[in-house]
Amino acid sequence: MLTGLIFYVLILLAGTGGELCVSRAMKTIGEVTDFRPRSIARVIVRAMQVPWMWLGLGLMTTGFFSLLGMLSIANVSFVFPATALSYAVGALGGKFFLGERVTPQRWVGVLFVVIGVTLVVLGKR
Repeated sequence: MLTGLIFYVLILLAGTGGELCVSRAMKTIGEVTDFRPRSIARVIVRAMQVPWMWLGLGLMTTGFFSLLGMLSIANVSFVFPATALSYAVGALGGKFFLGERVTPQRWVGVLFVVIGVTLVVLGKR
């Protein structure tokens, strides 16, 4: 039980935190508008020079392996719906870490996700 809780928290915080860090790194680099192979290679090289990218990749790796651990001890029909809570964590991170504007309509959507995750968790018992 405790192991599953640890995996779950790591999936939510490390996985989503990693996505937020990668987003911050890409905002530092700027919009990608040229998708030719040489241009994409330049973007990748520039991205690898941003510390947020490395932190994000490390956190996302932690989240991924936590997901594998969680799948080894829980049913996939529980794990994937329950990890949808990462959308709420992402919205909060977008607002407070990245300074994004989150509209009231998006918050209502996040609330629906949280309600759905609550129903999934309560249905597990």
